[in-house]
Amino acid sequence: MKRGQDLSRYDESDVRLRPGAPNRARTKRRPEHTEAKPAMVVGIARGRQLCALEDSDILVPTVRARELGRRGVVVGDRVHLDGDVSGAADTLARIVRVDKRSSALRRTAEDDAGSPGGAVERAVVANASQLLIVVAAADPPPRMGLVRRALVAAYAEGIVPRLAITKTDLADPAEFEAGFSGLELDIQRCGTEDDLADLEGLFEDQLTVLLGHSGVGKSTLVNRLAPSANRVVGELTRIGKGKHTSTDARAFPLPRGGWIVDTPGVRSFGLGHVSPEQVLGAFCDLSEAAEDCPRGCGHLGPPADPECQLDELADQARVAAVRELMRSVGA
Repeated sequence: MKRGQDLSRYDESDVRLRPGAPNRARTKRRPEHTEAKPAMVVGIARGRQLCALEDSDILVPTVRARELGRRGVVVGDRVHLDGDVSGAADTLARIVRVDKRSSALRRTAEDDAGSPGGAVERAVVANASQLLIVVAAADPPPRMGLVRRALVAAYAEGIVPRLAITKTDLADPAEFEAGFSGLELDIQRCGTEDDLADLEGLFEDQLTVLLGHSGVGKSTLVNRLAPSANRVVGELTRIGKGKHTSTDARAFPLPRGGWIVDTPGVRSFGLGHVSPEQVLGAFCDLSEAAEDCPRGCGHLGPPADPECQLDELADQARVAAVRELMRSVGA
């Protein structure tokens, strides 16, 4: 356009606009997946999850949907599935939603204590209602320390703990059992000649976790309680592309209803995520008495806490048992 040129004969239709990027609508809304099917995670192998559809015998191999971000899932998580939930060979569904957990059995991975981030807290199983701590009467000998630490983890999450003793034909576990008399802990003898009818009744309609050292007979106990165990392990092998990992928990359905979750043999069970106050809070009678303790009382008794009101209670066997649990937190 030349200087001094008459512009009166032009209107807006003569203006040339520079083409821009297409105007795309942006939104943060995510799909609601209203048709997603409820299920429970029963196994994990090499980044894939095996899920049991609710009210069905169908086992569905799955992957986590991208919209879950970095949120992980563990055995026992209640989830919702989208996609192909037929469970047929070479199919995969997606986990699109994870329900809030009612409990999470956690341990602190002590082997990570030297890492830059320190010890890492890890969920072992979600939504468990019971913890069955398994020890052998002999070969290997029962270890009081692991049982106490597992009890602490259960009490901290509101999970009902129970103790199962295997290999009772090799040794009499009475002395070991007496070490927990003050805790009113349910103890079941589960040797090869022992009847498991009472134990099976306790598991009905519950999600129960088994925990114990390697070699104590957990697998034998699982096979006696859950005849379908081999079938589920086979499914895990398939979703793991030919190699079943033994580093994750796996759940098996029980004939009378409910699930039993087998976990790999543990070498350690860290409690860096639990405080002594949480342990004491699991015992209402003791925590109420402790409210009258002087400020700063650790409730461990003399000589550290000479004025602890727990020393005034009649049931000192119970007090001693709980104090041992509290000491195990810092051990």
